[in-house]
Amino acid sequence: MSGIQFDHIAIAARRIADAPPYLMGVLGGVPFFGMSADVFRFGQWEFEGGGRLEVLEPRGDNGFVHRFLAARGPGIHHVTFKVPSLHVARERATALGYGVVGYDASVPRWKEAFLHPKDALGIVVQIVESDAEPPRGHWRKPPPMPTAPPPPVRLLGLRLRAHSAERARRQWSTLLGGDASVEGGVHIFRWASSPLRIAVEIDPTGEERPTGIEIVPTARSVSGLGVPAPDLGTVFVDAR
Repeated sequence: MSGIQFDHIAIAARRIADAPPYLMGVLGGVPFFGMSADVFRFGQWEFEGGGRLEVLEPRGDNGFVHRFLAARGPGIHHVTFKVPSLHVARERATALGYGVVGYDASVPRWKEAFLHPKDALGIVVQIVESDAEPPRGHWRKPPPMPTAPPPPVRLLGLRLRAHSAERARRQWSTLLGGDASVEGGVHIFRWASSPLRIAVEIDPTGEERPTGIEIVPTARSVSGLGVPAPDLGTVFVDAR
């Protein structure tokens, strides 16, 4: 299926207010937009080149973010892909042996379904059919933001671990249309319409899961990389 776009990477945290000190104060991210849903709220930051990170915060007494945080603590939650046809994407996923959950077409401008992390290399994959553009700058009650943040880094993409190259290609290329290459022993998947990529390290015995978010510092050095960011439970790595 052509026309697929890798839209953004999402992190679950206990509070969105915990994100700006690192995403802005360290990485230089620019507030993009934010809003609330029934059991969660979210905010997004944009980086050089157009890559976006989303932070999810639980809302109310129970929901998927609550369950994720209770089981794993803060960390990388999902990746979102936009597709031309959710119907076609679901059929393709089912034919490839994936379980598709959470199908919801009740809002025509945002139809969605999900691949469960047990099937999808240890990460939730959100598949969306939507022509709507994110409402840049629309953010009701944003969290406190640091003043005078540094220049933004480039957000390169997500790094994961998979048991085999075949499993990685089936998910990111056969199902989701990524162009595959191998660079320095790492399997790279890119989408022509997206600034973000997926980088997969092959480990037949290790746990399949996301291992970090790749950045490229552009005009400055960045400290504190390679260890989990405070309150975000996510490792950011220099991919140069």
